Amino acid sequence: MVDTPPQDLTGEAPEVDPSKFTPTDVAEIADRLERDDYNNAFESLRDWHILRSLAFKGSDLAEPYRHLLDLEAFDEC
Repeated sequence: MVDTPPQDLTGEAPEVDPSKFTPTDVAEIADRLERDDYNNAFESLRDWHILRSLAFKGSDLAEPYRHLLDLEAFDEC
Protein backbone atom coordinates (compact mmCIF):
# COMPACT_ATOMS: atom_id res chain seq x y z
CA MET A 1 0.00 0.00 0.00
CA VAL A 2 1.32 3.46 -0.95
CA ASP A 3 1.05 6.32 1.53
CA THR A 4 -0.80 9.22 -0.02
CA PRO A 5 0.41 12.53 1.38
CA PRO A 6 -2.17 15.02 2.63
CA GLN A 7 -3.56 17.28 -0.08
CA ASP A 8 -1.97 20.42 1.38
CA LEU A 9 1.48 18.88 0.91
CA THR A 10 1.05 18.01 -2.75
CA GLY A 11 -0.26 21.35 -4.01
CA GLU A 12 1.73 23.87 -5.97
CA ALA A 13 4.88 25.46 -4.65
CA PRO A 14 4.14 27.96 -1.90
CA GLU A 15 3.93 31.66 -2.72
CA VAL A 16 6.89 33.36 -1.09
CA ASP A 17 7.07 36.97 0.09
CA PRO A 18 10.68 37.64 1.13
CA SER A 19 9.57 40.38 3.53
CA LYS A 20 7.80 37.73 5.63
CA PHE A 21 11.01 35.81 6.38
CA THR A 22 13.62 36.56 9.02
CA PRO A 23 17.22 35.33 8.96
CA THR A 24 16.22 32.84 11.67
CA ASP A 25 13.35 31.47 9.54
CA VAL A 26 15.65 30.89 6.59
CA ALA A 27 18.37 29.36 8.79
CA GLU A 28 15.82 26.89 10.19
CA ILE A 29 14.71 25.92 6.67
CA ALA A 30 18.33 25.46 5.60
CA ASP A 31 19.09 23.40 8.70
CA ARG A 32 16.19 21.04 7.97
CA LEU A 33 17.34 20.72 4.36
CA GLU A 34 20.93 20.00 5.41
CA ARG A 35 19.84 17.36 7.91
CA ASP A 36 17.09 16.01 5.60
CA ASP A 37 14.83 16.17 8.65
CA TYR A 38 11.43 15.41 7.10
CA ASN A 39 8.64 12.90 7.46
CA ASN A 40 8.19 12.73 3.69
CA ALA A 41 9.62 14.09 0.44
CA PHE A 42 6.82 16.63 0.01
CA GLU A 43 7.86 18.50 3.15
CA SER A 44 11.44 18.78 1.91
CA LEU A 45 10.30 19.95 -1.53
CA ARG A 46 8.22 22.69 0.10
CA ASP A 47 11.24 24.00 2.02
CA TRP A 48 13.44 23.70 -1.08
CA HIS A 49 10.91 25.71 -3.12
CA ILE A 50 10.78 28.40 -0.44
CA LEU A 51 14.57 28.74 -0.37
CA ARG A 52 14.76 28.69 -4.17
CA SER A 53 12.07 31.34 -4.48
CA LEU A 54 13.87 33.57 -1.99
CA ALA A 55 17.06 33.21 -4.04
CA PHE A 56 15.33 34.00 -7.35
CA LYS A 57 13.60 37.02 -5.83
CA GLY A 58 16.99 38.40 -4.89
CA SER A 59 16.69 37.97 -1.15
CA ASP A 60 20.04 38.21 0.60
CA LEU A 61 18.63 35.81 3.19
CA ALA A 62 19.12 32.88 0.81
CA GLU A 63 22.70 33.71 -0.18
CA PRO A 64 24.48 31.71 2.58
CA TYR A 65 22.45 28.64 1.59
CA ARG A 66 22.73 28.70 -2.22
CA HIS A 67 24.78 25.50 -2.10
CA LEU A 68 21.58 23.69 -1.08
CA LEU A 69 19.86 24.74 -4.29
CA ASP A 70 22.34 23.41 -6.86
CA LEU A 71 21.51 26.30 -9.21
CA GLU A 72 23.03 26.66 -12.65
CA ALA A 73 23.82 30.03 -14.22
CA PHE A 74 20.99 29.56 -16.74
CA ASP A 75 18.21 28.71 -14.25
CA GLU A 76 15.23 30.99 -14.63
CA CYS A 77 12.36 31.90 -12.40
